[in-house]
Amino acid sequence: MFEQLQEQPADKILALMQAFREDPREDKIDLGVGVYKDANGNTPIMRAIKDAEKRLWEEETTKAYTGLAGDPLFAERMSRLVLADAVEADAVSAVATPGGTGAVRQAFDMVRLANPDVRVHVSDPTWPNHLSILKHMGIPAIPYRYFDSETGGVDYEGMIADLSQARSGDVILLHGCCHNPTGANLTQGQWHQLIEIIKSTGATPMIDLAYQGFGDGLDEDAGPTREVAAACPETLIAASCSKNFGIYRERTGILMAVSNDTSKKKVTQGTLAYLNRQNYSFPPDHGARLVLMVLGDEGLRADWMSELEDVRTGMLELRRLLTDELRERSGSDRFGFLAQHRGMFSRLGVGPDKVEALREKHGIYMVGDSRMNIAGLNRDTVPKLAEAIIDVGI
Repeated sequence: MFEQLQEQPADKILALMQAFREDPREDKIDLGVGVYKDANGNTPIMRAIKDAEKRLWEEETTKAYTGLAGDPLFAERMSRLVLADAVEADAVSAVATPGGTGAVRQAFDMVRLANPDVRVHVSDPTWPNHLSILKHMGIPAIPYRYFDSETGGVDYEGMIADLSQARSGDVILLHGCCHNPTGANLTQGQWHQLIEIIKSTGATPMIDLAYQGFGDGLDEDAGPTREVAAACPETLIAASCSKNFGIYRERTGILMAVSNDTSKKKVTQGTLAYLNRQNYSFPPDHGARLVLMVLGDEGLRADWMSELEDVRTGMLELRRLLTDELRERSGSDRFGFLAQHRGMFSRLGVGPDKVEALREKHGIYMVGDSRMNIAGLNRDTVPKLAEAIIDVGI
């Protein structure tokens, strides 16, 4: 049987990480990996998480399974963090998942179960794993225009024109904030118009919310998701705790299905639990337990929010510094879009030849589509990156 297997395409980011490790240059810069790093190049454990783990070690009395949907208290507190009071509690069905990726996969499984002919509209570009999972599952992915390489912003007119062609039974996949890989986000007014377009098509919005708190703040970043959930008949939300709680390896996420018809909750919740059972049975609990502890304790929550705010403002400062350095070296504001982007990532909007030149000449590693992780920089490396960008003719 194994003789029939074919070699799968190599993961480009993992290959980039390997090439970076093998590069002997001491001044090399890794802007490819998709995790937050502090000024020393480390991905730290947040203080509140450490404190919660100490308490958990002392207080935990069992390692028995949680329910198929995970601890209901985790779902309740995460739903409140994401949705606040935008919808009634009875409108939300939810299950814990192995990371945001697990939530995305379960959402795709759910919509295919509801509609075997479902099509999913995805931004061009989008997080590559969206496309990989859809291809693996045999679900058609319909691209819609999103990023304008000339301006570094959103091609909103193209986006609206493409999404207007969606139809009832389709899913429209949106990034809730901090678009990955571009860093370019919609304005509040654009979100309002987009919601009306979605409603007119009869398609179902699905929001991937992987970076709440990394852009403009916890509530600000969740604002568009709350508006969509409040306005549309049904909404799917795949949220990750990897970034804003810094628990990447604990694989902690949640899938929420919101319906303004609360009579559907029993069937919806049962379907989500059923899908968990078919995939991995009971979801992991350690990371979810830490999150619900942090969100449920006034002191831990305050410390977490303070540290998360430091992370967010630190990335904004790096964006400002890089934009200033590029303005000084280029004599223009053509890189001003970098200061307007939000989250860890920005896309320069250049081809792989320029990306390769950055790697070969300057030891600067970023994904071939010119996505770079702003959190991979610090005050010392920002000038080097700016100099390299100008040197290779970007």
